[in-house]
Amino acid sequence: MGDNDRVTRSTAARAARLDQVCADAVGVARGAITDVDAADVGEHLEAVAEGDRVVTHFFESHLAGYRGWRWAVTVTRVPRSRHVTVCETVLLPGPDALLAPGWVPWHERVQPGDLGVGDLMPTAPDDERLAPGYVLSDDPAVEEVSWEAGLGRARVMSREGRVEAAQRWYDGDAGPEAPISTAAPRTARCGTCGFYLPLAGTMRQMFGVCGNLYAPDDGKAVSADHGCGAHSEALLGSSEQPVDELPTVYDDSEVEPVAVSRGPGSVEASEPAEPYGHS
Repeated sequence: MGDNDRVTRSTAARAARLDQVCADAVGVARGAITDVDAADVGEHLEAVAEGDRVVTHFFESHLAGYRGWRWAVTVTRVPRSRHVTVCETVLLPGPDALLAPGWVPWHERVQPGDLGVGDLMPTAPDDERLAPGYVLSDDPAVEEVSWEAGLGRARVMSREGRVEAAQRWYDGDAGPEAPISTAAPRTARCGTCGFYLPLAGTMRQMFGVCGNLYAPDDGKAVSADHGCGAHSEALLGSSEQPVDELPTVYDDSEVEPVAVSRGPGSVEASEPAEPYGHS
């Protein structure tokens, strides 16, 4: 016996040979496209061998809205017969066809803020942002309400859900990089504001709700290092600097005296003043 350690065998599939009888059946293939007008079928593009005595003919499509698509008609014949029959007729996209975007599930298409009045957005049973309410949580606030098992909320936010929400808030308009926050004084941070209402649980360390009626974030969750000009202590320590009033200076050289004659009926200076003016 010889050494068979490196013996290999070619397993490449034999390419299908183009059957000439089926390839010449262009008229048969064109006649099989009967669901549309003849004007919607363009020039013959090519014939491709699909297998032994199986050939697909491609025709240009002139259908409106199907730019770059092609009519594909597959024909075949039995051995030792020159009679060609049609197997299938279909409209297929070509290399440069105009195609619809790929299907994206609705829960991946929905963006923040898309939910409108009256809309319903069901949450998936396996949403990683939620955990069963009876499971012990690493959030002390959740552990304190363990009585809710079976009585109140069926699910509460999981650690992953809280981390995701915290990062989204911190990177958005509720965080320190928001335009209104960067424009505010460095000392005007929400964590030191009297209108700042801290959240419960682990979120308390970083977030709270603004309770200032005049603040743009009133009723919204903000980070402790967020800020705005409506800080409760914004006026403390501010001092008004007196403005020196400069004396009024008149330049007589720029004043041109003009003589004005009094018209008939004017009151002379020597006459007593009238209580309501004069006519």
